[in-house]
Amino acid sequence: MIRVLVADDERLVCAHLRTILGVAADIEVVGEAYDGADAVEAVVRLRPDVVLIDLRMPGVDGLAAIERIAGFDDPPRMIVLTTFDVDSYVLRALRAGASGFLLKSTPPDDLIGLVRVAAAGHTVLSPVAARRLVGIADGPAQARQRARGLVAALTEREREVLTLLGAGRSNQQIARRLHLSEATVKGYVSRLLVKLECANRTQAGLLAHEAGLTDG
Repeated sequence: MIRVLVADDERLVCAHLRTILGVAADIEVVGEAYDGADAVEAVVRLRPDVVLIDLRMPGVDGLAAIERIAGFDDPPRMIVLTTFDVDSYVLRALRAGASGFLLKSTPPDDLIGLVRVAAAGHTVLSPVAARRLVGIADGPAQARQRARGLVAALTEREREVLTLLGAGRSNQQIARRLHLSEATVKGYVSRLLVKLECANRTQAGLLAHEAGLTDG
């Protein structure tokens, strides 16, 4: 059973998400939070597997909550809820530890599938969203220089895997593209996270953009 916490200051949004996710036999909404402070407390108390969290909430906002939760031992997967598509605020959340983002207008069936994807440890970031991030993920010159330095130490195969991570590809898609097994790709991803000093594959994908790695 996938335990989900929903955090949004609009109670109707929480109720809507609870109704949608309640259809799935393998997903349970274990709680709701209406600001960032509530979200942090609920994570400690309820130990969810996945947190769907709005960024723009009163008091402690979603970004601050993500930063706090990311510092926990074995934190849940955090997915940003947004009505604004990709913007710099979403980018900051991804860098802080969120595993991806989705629009509040995401169709119900897609939402259920994306929660499962997140719970399985994958990035919730479509290829289209990844391309949109390219325009805002460049960062300052210092960040680009650091990213390029880290990438320079990678093998050619590791750079190929990182490039596809930056394009929002799943392990299965990377395996097919590079003619590798999924287990081999998983091993590459794990080593990349250590080498690149990234908390998750989403942060590694952002670093790929900063280093100028693009797929195609």
